Amino acid sequence: MALFLTGLIIFFGAHLFTGLMRAPRAAIISKVGEMPYKGLYSLVSIAGFVLIIMGWKTADASVIYTTPYWLRHVTHLLMLIAFILLTAAYIPAGKIAAGAKHPMLAGVKIWAFAHLLVNGELRSIILFGSFLAYAVIDRIAVKKRGETGRAAGPVINDVIAVVVGGAAFAAVAFYGHKYIAGVALF
Repeated sequence: MALFLTGLIIFFGAHLFTGLMRAPRAAIISKVGEMPYKGLYSLVSIAGFVLIIMGWKTADASVIYTTPYWLRHVTHLLMLIAFILLTAAYIPAGKIAAGAKHPMLAGVKIWAFAHLLVNGELRSIILFGSFLAYAVIDRIAVKKRGETGRAAGPVINDVIAVVVGGAAFAAVAFYGHKYIAGVALF
């Protein structure tokens, strides 16, 4: 469990430092440059992520709660929405991205919440709860900084977000989830 928790602390520590500690972040960037900072941030984040993965198998999998089977259907619908939002974050803005203001954070919140609906073992609660808490904290920080998101672009950007996000959801749900998480969904 220690390796798993250490990974979470490193991963989210790096992310929270970047999102919340703007003055120290700016000071580091002014000293080392933007690209070296991004490289270091990426390396620290990857190290934390690797520790999370390595610690997962030995983390406490005690079942805290079980949920009714029908919640899996709700989770699948929420995951489709999360994939569309995640896609909208990385393409030119449409109405989806503008409406969500910060589609990446909205997608992460929905992804984490959806997984908490159907994963009641301790390590899953810690993992997905950490992602949900991080996304909420970062969204509050972004709002306090006055970042309002992107202006809405043409509807074709929404069509692209729905098609690509839907295809990515289908690929993960019907094929990739068993390789990513070790659990086949269908």
